[in-house]
Amino acid sequence: MCADILKAIAQPTRLRIIELLRDGEHCVCEIYPAIGHEQSNTSRHLQMMLKSGILRQRKEGLKIFYSLRHPEVLEMVRLAELIMQREAEQTLGVLTAKCRT
Repeated sequence: MCADILKAIAQPTRLRIIELLRDGEHCVCEIYPAIGHEQSNTSRHLQMMLKSGILRQRKEGLKIFYSLRHPEVLEMVRLAELIMQREAEQTLGVLTAKCRT
């Protein structure tokens, strides 16, 4: 299950969806234009994230709303960004040291 959760967030489109849902619940009709994908493609990503337990779904008439089921997912993304930043800083430090020599 851990691998399914990590796989569900390890994709650029799904990361954009997570960032969009950071501020709260959104309808599919709002999500797909906001991330710049077709509705069918967006729905496929949402279903995958729903199955992994990252999202929750709520229907209101014909509209389907999605929200983050576990806010800890945002912390996971933040930690990945922190690791990425540290790696970039380390690489920059090595490149700067090489330029000085």
